[in-house]
Amino acid sequence: MKIPLSQPDITRKERDAVLGVLKTPNLALGPKLKEFEQNMAKFAGRKYAIATNSGTSGLHLAIKALGIGKGPAFAKATAGRDEVITSPFSFISSANCVLFEQAKPVFVDIDPNTLNIDPLKIEKAITKKTKAMVIVDIFGHPVDWDPIIKIAKKYKLKIIEDSCEAIGAEYKGKKCGSFGEISTFAFYPNKQMTTGEGGIILTDDEKIANYCRALTNQGRKIEGGQWLNHSYLGYNYRMSDINASLGVAQLSRIKEILRKRDKVARLYNKKLKNIKGVTLPYIAPYAKMSWFVYVIQVAGTRKYRDNVMNKLREQGVNCSNYFQCIHLQPLYKKMFGYKRGDFPIAEEISDKTIALPFYNNLTEKEIDYVVKVLIQSLI
Repeated sequence: MKIPLSQPDITRKERDAVLGVLKTPNLALGPKLKEFEQNMAKFAGRKYAIATNSGTSGLHLAIKALGIGKGPAFAKATAGRDEVITSPFSFISSANCVLFEQAKPVFVDIDPNTLNIDPLKIEKAITKKTKAMVIVDIFGHPVDWDPIIKIAKKYKLKIIEDSCEAIGAEYKGKKCGSFGEISTFAFYPNKQMTTGEGGIILTDDEKIANYCRALTNQGRKIEGGQWLNHSYLGYNYRMSDINASLGVAQLSRIKEILRKRDKVARLYNKKLKNIKGVTLPYIAPYAKMSWFVYVIQVAGTRKYRDNVMNKLREQGVNCSNYFQCIHLQPLYKKMFGYKRGDFPIAEEISDKTIALPFYNNLTEKEIDYVVKVLIQSLI
């Protein structure tokens, strides 16, 4: 068999939706964009939603909208910069968005079970320069929000919720995407739902919403603004109506999509639970998981893990090491001098993880093949 790591779940409904837009003159800044934003805001329980061309763009505008990062553009990495606390175990954009505005990401190690930032370690990282936290719901597992919100109030810090991997997840019955001043989702093809490329900003603050909306469209004010009248230094971060139409169709199927993914995860759990040397994904009592990826951990060294992945790939089972620690990426080692041992839990987890093939329509036969090859590869 040849089994991909991920693939989107596209039906006739999505294809018809995109074709419908292509039959109109409204390929950008049209009614489907507005419909998608309104539907997303309602889904997340937010007042405002601003679609972007990626989750990374959404995170960047969140940092900018909160006024973070007033240090000089070419300041030394540790000098004169606002600081933003975040996790070293994430996709790199959750830290890069801080660098975009010349602020400094400050990493805090993770909880070994949830793999999210450890709330018990945050306060030690707070300084007079700390302005905000980018809190990531890793792999679709909600962060333990209560202590984080308490810390934010105590130190008057802003919260940016990076739920790019967690649409549909819930913390104590409240949906991810509804915490913090600003939240973000992302819709790359490997996510739970997709717009091809795309993301969205969610907030209850009208001023933030209007500012972010203007910045997605070259800094043009929405209310009272003329087409070629630019009030801010903006970007081309718009989502097209083609992408938005795909999003409208996918969001209408979100319950079905999440059920499919949960079924696949449960099958993996059942078939992998008794395999020696394999640790299954953990779900905290407070969490409703929205499965983005299915990540196991294997006992042993990083070299052993890499050998297991090579054996899987040789047998047609695509896999990946989710995630490499951000602080050990070449850019961050060069800028900040990070080294192994700085965040030992994140590093230990990173050395053991394997993301197995995971998508909505993965069949039980395919799962059985993945499990069979995995068992053979562990020897």
